[in-house]
Amino acid sequence: MNNQLIAAKEGKITKTMERIAKDEGIDKHILRESIAEGKVVLLANNVHKSFSPKGVGKGLRVKVNANIGTSPEKVDIDEEIEKLRMAKKAGVDTVMDLSTGGNLDEIRRIIIAHARIPLGTVPVYQAAVETVKKKKTIVKMTPEHIFEVIEKHGMDGVDFITVHCGVTQRSLERLKKQGRITDIVSRGGAFLAEWMIVNKKENPLYEHYDKLLKIAKKYDMTLSLGDGLRPGSIADATDRAQVEELILLGELFKEAHAQGVQVMIEGPGHIPINLIETNIVMQKKLCNDAPFYVLGPIVTDIAPGYDHITSAIGGALAGYYGADFLCYVTPTEHLGLPTPQDVWEGVIVTKIAAHAADIAKGNQKALKRDEAMSRHRKALDWEGQIRHAIDPEKIKRFRKERNLKNDVCSMCGEYCAMKIVKDYFKQ
Repeated sequence: MNNQLIAAKEGKITKTMERIAKDEGIDKHILRESIAEGKVVLLANNVHKSFSPKGVGKGLRVKVNANIGTSPEKVDIDEEIEKLRMAKKAGVDTVMDLSTGGNLDEIRRIIIAHARIPLGTVPVYQAAVETVKKKKTIVKMTPEHIFEVIEKHGMDGVDFITVHCGVTQRSLERLKKQGRITDIVSRGGAFLAEWMIVNKKENPLYEHYDKLLKIAKKYDMTLSLGDGLRPGSIADATDRAQVEELILLGELFKEAHAQGVQVMIEGPGHIPINLIETNIVMQKKLCNDAPFYVLGPIVTDIAPGYDHITSAIGGALAGYYGADFLCYVTPTEHLGLPTPQDVWEGVIVTKIAAHAADIAKGNQKALKRDEAMSRHRKALDWEGQIRHAIDPEKIKRFRKERNLKNDVCSMCGEYCAMKIVKDYFKQ
C-alpha cells in the first residue's frame, strides 16, 4: 500500500515527495517532515495514474481549485470538459467534480481521464442524488450507501473528498439555539442535516468515522473535512456554530493523522476583512497547523455577478495569513452554473489572489516572476510581458484590438514614462 503520510512518518522520501519538492523549489527532507507532522498533504490517490500530484500546506505556494459539474437542470459533459480545459489553461492546480445531474459515475470517470491533475469530489452528493431517484427523498439515504459511494470514488482515483463530519446533532442544536440569518448554506451540510433531523440519528460520517478512515487510508485519499456550518453571510461570520464545528474538526484531524490518513480543513465562507486573520489563526491553532482550504472568503454579500472579485480580495488576505488552498469563486456564484468563460475568469482572479499571497510571504518563485515582468516592462518588451503575465491572452487581445505600437502603450503614447526615462539614460 502506497501511503505518503505513513512513509513520511517512517522517514522515507517517496518519488511523489521528490517530484513535489522539485516543483516547489524546497528541500525534500523539509517537505517529508511537514507531511509527517500533518502540515502538508499530497493529493495523490495511490490508484490514480498518469497525472501531476500536488502538495498543499506549509512552505508551499498557495494552490487554487476550480469546481465544475452538472446539475439536474443541465447535463452536458462536453461543456464540463470545456470548463476543465479552460481551468487548466488558466493554470488551476486541482479541480472538483460537484456533479448532481446525469450518470454521476460516468461523468466522474470522464473528468478524471481528462484532468491529469488532482481531482476532488463530495461523495454525499451522489449518495443523496441516487437516493432521491430511487426513494424520492434524501432522508431514506443509508449510511451503507454513503460509504459504498466513498469506496467507489476511492477506487476511481479521486484524490481528495469533502466530508462534512462536523455537522453533528450537538452542532445542529447549537445552530438552532443561536439563530442565523442564512442557517446552512453548505449543500452537503444541508443534506446531512435534513437526514439527521428527520431520522433522529447522528451523522454517519461522524458516528462511523473509523470506517471513513479505513477507506481513505486504503487509497491514500486525502480527507477535506468540510465546513458544513460555514457562514453564508457576513452577519453570521465566526459565530458559535462555526467555531464549535472547527473545534470538532481539529479533534477529527488528530484521529485521522494518528491512523495514517492525510487531512485538510475547510473554512468559510462569508467573512469580513477584519475577521480573516482571526479565522486563519484560530484554524491553525485548533487544527495543529493542518492545511486550510477556504472558499473565498467572500468579504461582502452585496456583489452578485462580481463575487469572483469579492472572494479574490478575501483569498489574497487569507493566503497571506496562512490559508494554503483557495477554492475559486466565479462571477455566477449565487446566481447559477458557470460557463467555461466564467470558469476562466474565476481561476484567473483566484490565481492572482494566490500569487499576491505568495509574494507577501516571500515565495522566491513568485518574487522572481514579478521581477522579470518589471524588467520586461522597463525594456518595453511586450513579448516578455506576455510570457510572464497571468493572462497572456488578454494582453494579446488588447494589443491587437487597439492596434498598439511596440514601443509604447495607448494610455501615454509618446509621453510614456518608461520611454522618456529610457531615452534620457541613453544620453
